[in-house]
Amino acid sequence: MNPDSDVTATTSGSIRAADDRVRIFDTTLRDGEQAPGFSMDRRTKLRIAQALEALGVDVLEAGFPQASPDDFAAVAEIARTLKTTTVCALARCQSGDIDSAARALEQARHARIHVFLSTSPLHREHKLGMSKAQVVDAAVAAVEQARTRCHEVEFSAEDALRTEPEFLAEVFSAVVAAGATTLNAPDTVGYTTPAEIVELFTYLRRHVRDADKVIFSSHCHDDLGMAVANSLAAVSAGARQVECTINGIGERAGNAALEEIVMALKVRAPHFGVGTRIDTRRLYPTSRLLTQLTGQAVPRNKAIVGDNAFAHESGIHQHGMLKHRGTYEIMRPQDVGIAETRLVLGKHSGRAALRQRLETLGHTPDDGALDAIFARFKTLADKKREVHDEDLEAIALGLDPDAAGPWRLVQLNTSTHLGGSASASVKLRHDDGREVGEAAIGDGPVDAVLRAIERATGSDLQLTDFQVRAVSEGGDAQGQAQLTARHATREWRGHGVSTDIVEATALAALAIVNRIERQTPATPPVAVANL
Repeated sequence: MNPDSDVTATTSGSIRAADDRVRIFDTTLRDGEQAPGFSMDRRTKLRIAQALEALGVDVLEAGFPQASPDDFAAVAEIARTLKTTTVCALARCQSGDIDSAARALEQARHARIHVFLSTSPLHREHKLGMSKAQVVDAAVAAVEQARTRCHEVEFSAEDALRTEPEFLAEVFSAVVAAGATTLNAPDTVGYTTPAEIVELFTYLRRHVRDADKVIFSSHCHDDLGMAVANSLAAVSAGARQVECTINGIGERAGNAALEEIVMALKVRAPHFGVGTRIDTRRLYPTSRLLTQLTGQAVPRNKAIVGDNAFAHESGIHQHGMLKHRGTYEIMRPQDVGIAETRLVLGKHSGRAALRQRLETLGHTPDDGALDAIFARFKTLADKKREVHDEDLEAIALGLDPDAAGPWRLVQLNTSTHLGGSASASVKLRHDDGREVGEAAIGDGPVDAVLRAIERATGSDLQLTDFQVRAVSEGGDAQGQAQLTARHATREWRGHGVSTDIVEATALAALAIVNRIERQTPATPPVAVANL
């Protein structure tokens, strides 16, 4: 197992982290996976691990090998697979745990054993039943054993923020002498504040013997909603590793969110004076991969990766954004992997955003026509959460936006086959009286139904984006499918809602087909500024 290349040996033999970079220690697959609803199998863990390596995380905590044979196997497989990211395994300060972690990491190119032991008075008395001296002895013995099996050893003082600072410095000094290369002072229960964490890290860096030889790390939980703020405070006090998870998943209220920490350090770089090696353009795709594989969506208002993070509905905000993006956005959506800002059209939207969207759709009404369209738009917006492109097109063409057609779905059947393929058959009816049936085979039911609709309507659609989300709760919850497809030289969007997600997809595809057929010839879309 090779040493992590991010640790620099000085001329005196000490080890220190580069002062201008914060190492990102991702624990999505360990602390995050422990949370109810986020349990993952071995294949899922490997997919996420590979995405995290592509994202650029420095250290990936792959699991707790002693917890179960499957966790051991997952850590071992990730260790064999990753090439640049350091793979870390968790272990209690117990000989069997450390041995298990070392064996799971045997084939890793870069490896770390992470040992932990509680240090606070509450944990010493009620959890461990150990004296201060016994805690120090156990921590030292564990680090010494781990150091014989792995070049990098991290020691975590569980519940560090409720530990006496003098005793915490004593424990840390002892494990540094035993060979620890990283010292983690976690806020295990999410209790501290930014001012308190600055005070503690400042104290530790002054009072831990040979503090300049190690990396100080922060691991904050979000019980009081301050995990990211506390992590950033630790960075400002000299921490050069932050432990965090994608989407902030983790025990109870979760961990500090990786994407929020990384973007705070990037956007406020002059303030913090440090950065990371994360490819921020992969933040949104990695977040979406996690939601896809776990089935746990992020809230719409989640910072950085939520659906509303770069969406604006208020007319005042939309008008400002059309004038200059900086009026209401402090970063570009493209910087986190989102294609563009969305001006969501709803009851709060104004005339400027409506005109901009109509022009994008190829409609350039004069002021009088826009007044009439705006009045109809407001009436419709009062009835719907969001007005979609097909609604706007119908209004612009003088049609009823609530009316379906010209194509309607009459019948839909799908089946899935062994090996992953699927077939679908559709029957469609046109306003002119035609009734057409077609069938197709695809990679899955969604792909199959899209191919069948293409055949039935004679449309040539190249799918460029497909999103599904729940719009209600419970066993009969409705799902909304949103499709973006390229036809000829332009992109079209459609949406459909149903309790059956395949049916919702079929309705979204038909919305696109109907828009193409209803579209009047040809006023080319007016070029608008890319927000």
